[in-house]
Parts: sequence; C-alpha cells; structure tokens
Amino acid sequence: MASVPSLASTVQQRLADGLSAALPDAASADPLLRRSDRADFQANGILALAKQLKGNPRELATKVVEAIPANDVLKEIEVSGPGFLNITVTDTAIVETLAARAADARLGVPFNESAGTTVIDYAQPNVAKEMHVGHLRSAVIGAAMVEILEFTGETVVRRHHIGDWGTQFGMLIQYLIEHPHELDHKAEDGAEVSGEEAMSNLNRLYKASRALFDSDEEFKTRARARVVDLQAGDEETLALWQRFVDESKIYFYSVFDKLDMDIRDGDVVGESGYNDMLTETCRILEESGVAVRSEGALCVFFDDVKGPDGNPTPLIVQKSDGGFGYAATDLSAIRDRVQNLKASSLLYVVDARQSLHFKMVFETARRAGWLNDEVKAVQLAFGTVLGKDGKPFKTREGETVRLVDLLDEAVDRATAVVREKAEKVGLTETEIVENGQYVGIGAVKYADLSTSAARDYKFDLDQMVSLNGDTSVYLQYAYARIKSIFGKAGDRTPAAHPELELAPAERALGLHLDRFAETVSEAATEYAPHKLTAYLYQLASLYTTFYDQCPVIKPEPAEEVAENRLFLCDLTARTLHQGMALLGIRTPERL
Repeated sequence: MASVPSLASTVQQRLADGLSAALPDAASADPLLRRSDRADFQANGILALAKQLKGNPRELATKVVEAIPANDVLKEIEVSGPGFLNITVTDTAIVETLAARAADARLGVPFNESAGTTVIDYAQPNVAKEMHVGHLRSAVIGAAMVEILEFTGETVVRRHHIGDWGTQFGMLIQYLIEHPHELDHKAEDGAEVSGEEAMSNLNRLYKASRALFDSDEEFKTRARARVVDLQAGDEETLALWQRFVDESKIYFYSVFDKLDMDIRDGDVVGESGYNDMLTETCRILEESGVAVRSEGALCVFFDDVKGPDGNPTPLIVQKSDGGFGYAATDLSAIRDRVQNLKASSLLYVVDARQSLHFKMVFETARRAGWLNDEVKAVQLAFGTVLGKDGKPFKTREGETVRLVDLLDEAVDRATAVVREKAEKVGLTETEIVENGQYVGIGAVKYADLSTSAARDYKFDLDQMVSLNGDTSVYLQYAYARIKSIFGKAGDRTPAAHPELELAPAERALGLHLDRFAETVSEAATEYAPHKLTAYLYQLASLYTTFYDQCPVIKPEPAEEVAENRLFLCDLTARTLHQGMALLGIRTPERL
C-alpha cells in the first residue's frame, strides 16, 4: 500500500506552496512546522526567512497566508507574535486522514524497502552465572529496538554476546572432570530439569569448585593447566566446556521465556565465537599501525583518554603474556558483523559504565577502516536500576537481586490486581493467571522503557502495577475498555464520517492518533523507545477524556456520531495494540 500522508505532511505541503507563490525567491525554504499547544500546528520558518530577505516577518507571514487558496485542510491560519503562523486544520481533514490510516494494516507507518542492516548486541548473560537485575535493561531495551527497527523496514540481526570464555572455565571444567556427575540433569521421571534446577546445579558446582580452588594448591595448578587446554582446543576440555554452555542456555532461555522474549539459538554468539579471529585482528591492527607494542602489550592510544596521573590510558588489545582481552573480542566481532553480516549499523545495548571502553573500541575500528561513513556503531547506553531508596537495587541482605525473583514477584502482584477486578469482568481462573503474567511482565518492561535509557530509574513494583498513572496497566485497561465497548455495540459498526463536527475531546484524540507514524519513526532513528511509551500513555489519557465526555453506547448518540466514535475507538485500540507489541508488551482483551 502507498504511504499514508500525515496531517503534518499535508499542512507542510500547503504552506510550502504558499511560500513558493508569495515569495518565489524562497521556494525551497522550510516552514519549520511543529505541533503546538496554541493551535494544531505552528510554523516558525518565516522568521529565519525574513532575516535572509531583509524583510518584516509579520508582513511576509501575512503575504504567505494570503497566497494560500481556500481548501478543505486548513481551517484557519493566524499570524502571531513576530511572524509565527498558528494553524488550525478542519475536522474533515482529521477524519479523512485517520480513515486512510485505518485502511492501512500498518496504521500509516511507512516500511522502508531500502533500509540497511542493523546488528543489535543485547541480552548478554554469563555462562554458569545467575542472571540478576542488572541484566534486565539490556534485554528489555534491546528487544524493543529489534521490534521497532524491524517494523520500520530495517533488516535486524540479533546477537547475544554471552560471556562464555575465560579463566574461570579452567576451574569449572577441572572440577567436573574430577566430579563427573555434577551436571547430570535428568529428573527422576526422565524429563529435563527446569531452568531453575539447571541454575541450581551450576551454582552448586561453581561454589564447590571455587572453594577447592581457593583451598587446594594442587587443584589450582590443575585448573590453570586446564585453561591452557581449553585455549588450545583440546577436545575433551571443549566438550566439557560445551556442557556448561548448554546447561546455562537451559537457564537463560527459561528466564527469557518469563520475560516473554524470543531468543533463538542461532543468535547466541558468545565471546568464544570470535576466538579464531583474534590473532588476525591483532595482526591487522599492528601491521596498519593502528596498534603499537608497549611494554610487551599491543595497545591503541588516544589523545583524549588519560589516567589519573595524566598519562595516556590505552586500549589493550593483547596482553604482554599473549592473552587476549575484551577489546580483541569486541573488535573481532565488529569485523565479523561488518564484513560477514554486511551491517550498516551496529547497536550495542550496554551499561553506561562501559561507555569509555566502547568509545575506544569504536575509534579503533574507525582507524582500522571497519567503521566509516557507510557503517556506524552506536552504544545505546543505559543507566542503573535503583531501589525505592534511590540506591542500586539490592536485597535486604545486600545481595544482588535475582532476575527470576523480581519477575515472579511482579507477576504475583499483578495477578492480585487482576483478581480484584476478575468477578466484575467474569474472568476464569485460567484468564486470571494468564493476564497476571501479561500485566506483571508488561509492568516491568514498561517501567524500564518509559525512562530514557541513559537515566537511572527506581524499581517500585507498587507503582508499576498501579491502575493509575504512567504504567502499562493503565494502557492495558484502556485497551480492554475499548474491547468491552464493542461487546456492547450491538449491530453498530465503526465508520468514519468526515462531514461531522468533532467535539474537543474527539479532535484531541484524532490529532494524537495522527502522530503514531512520526513517533515510531523517531523511536527508530533516535534509538529511543521511551518516545513511544510517552506517546502511548498520552493516547490512553486522551482516550480516557474522550470516553468520559463523548458517549459511544449510552446515552445513545445519533447513528453517524456513534459510528464515528466507534471508528475512533477502533483506531485507538489498534494503535495501542500495535504500539505495545513494538515494546514487547501484551494487550489482553479482557481485564
């Protein structure tokens, strides 16, 4: 289907035509149109144009208004202040534009056929380690960006860069060799164990191996030798290492399943996936002069990165003992993603505390030619999850909060909220449990996504599952409320009636519905899912006002008015459903 023009684009074109007719010398000038609380739109471009033409801005603005012929889009244009144009559109234009959006399965959001390929690096847990609250943001923000970018036409390659390599595996593998049944994970009935049981096995093994490593020098020597075997590719050692990875994946996938996230096995390419590239990466960097040897280590230096002593702090690509650090792996991953996956954009959803590391890695990749004007790399840096006290989120005992515990509590709280309303709506026990999952997980995701990624945010479950305020529950109830209206509408059906005069609440709702496409576009180009959550919250709020002020079923309005209001209800529901889906949040039809 052809692209659906927004009201903003239609108004922009009418103003551009007026500018061209009134001021031929300024045919290419931008009217600088924006949404306004003084009218439907405001255009500020004539002020800059008046400076350029050395004219009076109010006089030029008046000329432009006079050059715009009467039409069915612009109801009123007022020259305001030093030369602003305050623009009100017709009710007919609002309804006709929304009808075009409603006829489009994509609700007017363009699909860019020529968009590039983005590799998104997100949700990066560590093998043999439990996922905690610190893993939440990368997973939730990354998954939302996958959906938003794919919806706008980008080809998205998911990459879960799990921590599956390093010296700790020598200790774990050696312990498993000496205690071979520690990872046997068949339940008594022959079924596979759950993710929780898999993690329990790994935790037990990790603690036992760490205790032995710290207390037994001979075991420590054997464990260190095992690291050498692992790095050399010894078959037995690699096979045991693979068991740790597989056991951890059982656990990872169970947590991602709780988060209602789709994680595919082929998308999990951990640190180990780039082992075969590390030596060549270092050779390329050294031969090109991008990296130099310093005290035996291979380093990249930067003029603007210095330590507390004022001396340059390098990015160490290879250690003096020949070992490789995170930089070598990250640079090899860039090579793979650009040269093999043909990425035009690399998006890293990573904690803001790693910003310096990625700044140095990206600059190194630019110097090597792997990043350039055609290929960009961006860190979507996120802040910390805080407790209600504003401090990093911990348990009462000061421990890091386990992610599964946090998600289970969110679902329990949400289920209690759903159960309170269940009798009135007539929900079955199955629906209560299912909706409790959708509301609880949705609440956690929305709280994260409604905050600008770079900012810290307070994790407050009481607020998250509240029916009032800026929460996903408020949006989900707005959607369910609309669905209940259609259950009472009888034989009346939604139909757009452009000939009707709109009530103020109808106009406000209609104008906001028209902004969906531009909001999705902004969220995609700026990597800013919080802009979409803000849009959806405002949409639900405007719908609430509309619902209170504009009867749809009772008292029964005139037939055309009822059909037009049902049309606005239907488009609002579809927009809420699509917008929430892009955030990874479900919208139950009954709540």
